[in-house]
Amino acid sequence: MGEGHKLSGGCLCGSVRFTATMAKPEMDVCHCDMCRKWSGGVLMTVPCTDVAVADETNLAVYPSSEWGERVFCRNCGTSLFWRQRSGEGHVAVAFPSLDDPSDLVFAEEIFIDEKPDLYAFAGERRRKTGEQVIAEFHAAQEGRT
Repeated sequence: MGEGHKLSGGCLCGSVRFTATMAKPEMDVCHCDMCRKWSGGVLMTVPCTDVAVADETNLAVYPSSEWGERVFCRNCGTSLFWRQRSGEGHVAVAFPSLDDPSDLVFAEEIFIDEKPDLYAFAGERRRKTGEQVIAEFHAAQEGRT
């Protein structure tokens, strides 16, 4: 399984089903306050493009920041995607919502400066502070204008 591989997934109640193209064969984790509150823990995601939802009737969208929004099932509450509000670019598909999340590598932790001290993941991987991540978002937005 690698870049360009098609993934499928859905919510707990089954009313939202989706497909997505994997941008990178990795799982990333966000420790920011918003992601922890939204997901009930750390937000584990897979970077994707071309996300297609079979039936958007039960999709709900919460604009959580100036650059991002959170997409979830309005019926059961399952966290499904974090995506850029511009509608273009990065979509972080919730790892637990995938039908088959095997063969991925745990590659990155972001907002590491907001991570509570009481837990830590073992192993070495890329780690970025919130300031670094926000700077990357701003740079990406400026590159599109």
